[in-house]
Amino acid sequence: MAVTTAAPGVGVWGAIWQGITRSTSGFVGLCLVLSVLLFSFVGPLLIETDNPTDVTKIWGPMTSEHWLGTNHEGKDTFIQLVLGGREPIWVGLTAALITVAIAVVLGSLAGYLRGRIDHFLLQLTDITMTIPFIVLMLVIASFYRAASPLMVSLIIGLVTWPYLMRSIRAQVLTLKEREFIEAARLQDLGTARIIFVEVLPNMAGYIFINFIIAITNAIYAVVGMYLLGLLPSTAANWGLMIQQAWDNNAFLLPQAAPFLVAPMVMIMLFQIGLVTMTRSLEQALNPRLRDR
Repeated sequence: MAVTTAAPGVGVWGAIWQGITRSTSGFVGLCLVLSVLLFSFVGPLLIETDNPTDVTKIWGPMTSEHWLGTNHEGKDTFIQLVLGGREPIWVGLTAALITVAIAVVLGSLAGYLRGRIDHFLLQLTDITMTIPFIVLMLVIASFYRAASPLMVSLIIGLVTWPYLMRSIRAQVLTLKEREFIEAARLQDLGTARIIFVEVLPNMAGYIFINFIIAITNAIYAVVGMYLLGLLPSTAANWGLMIQQAWDNNAFLLPQAAPFLVAPMVMIMLFQIGLVTMTRSLEQALNPRLRDR
C-alpha cells in the first residue's frame, strides 16, 4: 500500500476535511458519527436518567411515556439506550488509541533500526498474534468479576496491535529510503527526531485511517464480549442490552423488539458512519485514489 499524504499545499487536517466533504457518503458518515456521539454523551444530560424497575410494566409497548417500551425489568428502553452508548464508544476509542500507539512506536523502530531490534519485535509480534482473544477473555473474566472499561480497553489494545505494526513497519521501510530521510540522517539529527518528526508526519493520513478502523474493530469486540457474557453487567451499555434481550427471549415477543433492535441499530449507524468516513478519507489521502 502506498504511503498516504495530503494534497500539495494542504495540511493533513485540511485534507481530512476535504476528504469528508468532497463526497456525499463521507459527509453523511460524519453526520452519523456526530449524531451517535451527541446522542450518547450529551443525551444523558438532557433527560431524566432515573430508571427504576417496575414489575407491572414488564415488556410494555411503545407509548408517549415510554417511547421504545420497557424491558424485562419494566425499565424504560429509551433511557437505557441513551445511557448505553458511552461505555462501548469510550472503550473503542481508548482501545484504538492503545493499538495505534503501540503499533506506530514498535513498527517505526523495527522498520527504521532493522537488525536485532527488528528481529526481536517481529518475534514479539508473532507471539502476540498467536494469543487466542476469546480464551484470554475467559481467563480474565474468571479472575476479575468486575473488569473496568479501562481494563477491557487495555486487553483489546494489547492483543490487536500486531497487524497494524507490520503495516507501519512496511511503510517505514519504504520511507527510510527517501532523499529527505537520507538528508536528515547525514545531518545526524538523531533517531528519535528522524522517526517522529520526519517519518511519521508523512504517514499521518494512513495512521488516522487505521485509527478509525481500530475503533470499529474494538467496538465490535467489546459488544461481542458482552453478548457472550464475558464481561460483567456493571453498567448500562448496548452490548449488555443485546445480551439481556437474548437471555430473556426478546426475539420471541413482538412488544420486546425495540429492546433488541434499538441497540443494534445504534451500533450499525455508528459503524456505517465510521466506514463511510474511512472510505472518503482514503480517497483523499491516498495519492493513487485522490484523482479517481
